[in-house]
Amino acid sequence: MLRLTVPRVVLALVGLLLLTYAFAVAPATVAGGRSDQAADRLARPTPGVVAPVESSPSPAPPPPVFPPAGRTFIGVMTDKGPHDFRPLDRFTAAARHQPQVMLFSEGWATATFDRALFDRIKARGMMPMLGWEPWNYRIDQTARKQKLTARQIDRLRANQPRYRLARIADGHFDSYLRSWAVGIRSLGYPVAIRFAHEMNGDWYPWCELTNGNRPGDYVKAWRHVHDVFRRAGATNVTWVWSANVRWSDSTPRLAAYYPGDAYVDWVGITGYYGTGAFSRYLSFDAIFKRTHAEIRTFTHKPLVITETGASNGAGRKAEWIKQAFRTLPAYPDIIGLIWFEVNKELDWRIGSPPAAAKAFAQGVAAARYDVRWSPEMVPRTTTTRR
Repeated sequence: MLRLTVPRVVLALVGLLLLTYAFAVAPATVAGGRSDQAADRLARPTPGVVAPVESSPSPAPPPPVFPPAGRTFIGVMTDKGPHDFRPLDRFTAAARHQPQVMLFSEGWATATFDRALFDRIKARGMMPMLGWEPWNYRIDQTARKQKLTARQIDRLRANQPRYRLARIADGHFDSYLRSWAVGIRSLGYPVAIRFAHEMNGDWYPWCELTNGNRPGDYVKAWRHVHDVFRRAGATNVTWVWSANVRWSDSTPRLAAYYPGDAYVDWVGITGYYGTGAFSRYLSFDAIFKRTHAEIRTFTHKPLVITETGASNGAGRKAEWIKQAFRTLPAYPDIIGLIWFEVNKELDWRIGSPPAAAKAFAQGVAAARYDVRWSPEMVPRTTTTRR
């Protein structure tokens, strides 16, 4: 029989404590990383094994550019614009092609910002381009109803002292400008503004040759309008500077009207076959090449034919359209062409005659014009120099 003496009891207690440490305390210490040796073993990499590297998220791809490189968009302007899409539908059916840009005009005397106009165009898969005109267009309408000559109409509508360029530059219209800037900013998608076009003529009150305007006033007015939008945070605007084709050496050189690349995103040219100096048959090259070359002496911004059309006065409308589409690839810096689908001074619509519609449909069927627009796209603002 084992006798319980004091030394034996002490030894038993010591043994019990050692067993408790071995099975409970020691494993927890190692697992908790408090053992220097265990921590050292965990910190040392295993020979031949590469430690995994945490990967950072890939940057988001840049948004697609409109139009893509090597492509040219087709746009349209009708007399109804987004107020009535029936003329657009007729154009689309005749061209068998969905346009990607719609140009429409609003005059300062009567128009206030209306989001619905822009949203209607966007919903049709087209980028809105606002032709923003600082004048009272009703004077023009009244003159036309009086059956006056073209030059008489020009003189009447160009004389509108309220809309002198100096008044725009001096801030007289700033509250009006800000109302549009805030509205366009709220759209949240790209729009183009073609402000005070054809400034090198003498038929609008914003031309320097009319309305008491002086040399240099156009650039000052343009920059002021642009700066009001910039201060309002309307950075979703593509600014389109659009001149009329040079038809004579007597007309002013275009560089005098150019606000500078910091104020312009696209440059434009307006030109038609079948009216004025271009009444006799002239090819696309004969109408546009000279002005295109002149613009390229002071800017290399992407270029858009912002208005064009052809009459059928000599029965050669379809021929002109075919030739135009054959010629366009020779101008890789032309990123868009907007057709003036209106029966105004003459019938510029592509459906008149049917042969013109056929020629247009064949032209835009080329891969160069296979373009789509979406609100997520970023308008192209650079081009490759030739």
